[in-house]
Amino acid sequence: MRALLQTLHGATSTAMAEEVCSDLSVPVPWGHIRGRVWGPDHGRPVLCLHGWADNCGTFNTLIPLLPKECRYVALDLPGHGLSSHRPPGDFYSYPTYVADIRRVVDALQLRKFSIISHSMGAEIAALFSALYPEMVDALVLLDSYAFLPTDSKELSNVIRKGMDEILQFENKTDVKKRVYTYEKAVERLSAANPTLTEQSAHILLERGLAQVEGGFAFSRDLRVNFKNIWCISSEQSLEMQSRVQASVLLVLAEKGINRIFFHPTQRKFISTLLQNYTVVTVPGDHHVHLTEPEVVAPIVSDFLRNKVLSQSNYGQHKL
Repeated sequence: MRALLQTLHGATSTAMAEEVCSDLSVPVPWGHIRGRVWGPDHGRPVLCLHGWADNCGTFNTLIPLLPKECRYVALDLPGHGLSSHRPPGDFYSYPTYVADIRRVVDALQLRKFSIISHSMGAEIAALFSALYPEMVDALVLLDSYAFLPTDSKELSNVIRKGMDEILQFENKTDVKKRVYTYEKAVERLSAANPTLTEQSAHILLERGLAQVEGGFAFSRDLRVNFKNIWCISSEQSLEMQSRVQASVLLVLAEKGINRIFFHPTQRKFISTLLQNYTVVTVPGDHHVHLTEPEVVAPIVSDFLRNKVLSQSNYGQHKL
């Protein structure tokens, strides 16, 4: 599949062609969590977590521009990319994703590492950093505030909606994935994500499509489309954030999350959430780290060097 798409559309970028990476597969109770790894065996571990409906290809253009002393582990979260879908009856939620990350780092025997994360991946990374603060020394949030609360009056409605969606889906017997030509799949992805360039769409589809009879189908689990049933109040949000021990860098895109995802009722919490963050705003859209990595890479690289690589005790790690 991957070879077919690369043959059709060529290398994703010159930088990637020059960068050596390897495939990763970690067994879990229902299958495997897959991803890709860049960098030296003894490099400082950096976990990379993609956004909703994306896959680890979202970091393909960024990682080659980051410090070579690090070992980058980019994952396809369960239900995304080439990773196994959850068993029938299971939900996709932030706490279950956190458990998945713990499974991976335990399998790789990582005791201390950094995280680079985008959008939904940043929500998961922040929650992991709050629950396991001793394991994360630096946290990069790409166009995601993380820990944004839900209005307390809406909590029950949000949870109920998410549960109802998945239960209704389970009762359907005729659910089938649509089959596309490759060109139509590119059009579909681009229409759903207008911030993607054509090249970045090809990159994501390398792991985001599965070849089926008659053409291609999106590889992600249809259940990832449903409302996340895990949400927190403003009080819980601030409590979670207070537990994070890692240095935090927030890279905001000028035309990113504030325009496409941000709910006005959450605005009053932002100043409090950002008190302990290093915040940098860059020109670009929600996927700027993928479409224009040269804009984001120097900021992330300086942060990693100052907060992690400059520390004499960061030690050596092997995956």
